[in-house]
Amino acid sequence: MTGDRILGALEFLREAERLKGTLRSGFTSTGRPESTAEHTWRLCLMALVLSDEFEGIDLLRLIKLCIVHDLGEALNGDIPAVLQTEGSDKSAQERADLEILTRALHPDKRAEILALWEEYEAASSPEAILAKGLDKLETILQHNQGRNPADFDYAFNLGYGRKQTSAHPVLAGIRAILDEETRARAEASKAV
Repeated sequence: MTGDRILGALEFLREAERLKGTLRSGFTSTGRPESTAEHTWRLCLMALVLSDEFEGIDLLRLIKLCIVHDLGEALNGDIPAVLQTEGSDKSAQERADLEILTRALHPDKRAEILALWEEYEAASSPEAILAKGLDKLETILQHNQGRNPADFDYAFNLGYGRKQTSAHPVLAGIRAILDEETRARAEASKAV
């Protein structure tokens, strides 16, 4: 790797560090707002832990897709699903931000990251379909595990990402378990 490539990679990594401070709408089990970097870490961990259940899947490709799927949020943040409106183009904003974020990288590495992100967005491979489903499941898992505010809308999660989580039998099985947990959390929150 040449000096310029190393410097460009370091510049990119410094910019990508912003994901550590990019907050999501979920809360950790200690009640602290969750960052996008934390979500991405556990999404990758889910992919690794569940990979034996996904026959014929390229695990490295799945992990790469998980790593880049929210990378564009480093610049303009996350838009929670409950606030996304019809006609808003979250995807276009993230793509534009990812182009800015990756500009210091060697053109080959930049092209690889952008292509992975596009593959994820289009769900154009079996790995991308799984990454999208796991992304939704990780979010629901965090909502069920987090110490959320009293007015947290658990019912939203019962419909959230239904298409993506029904794309594979293992995802659907996990979804069924998480839906039961979601209903229990919703009931418990009403009793308080």
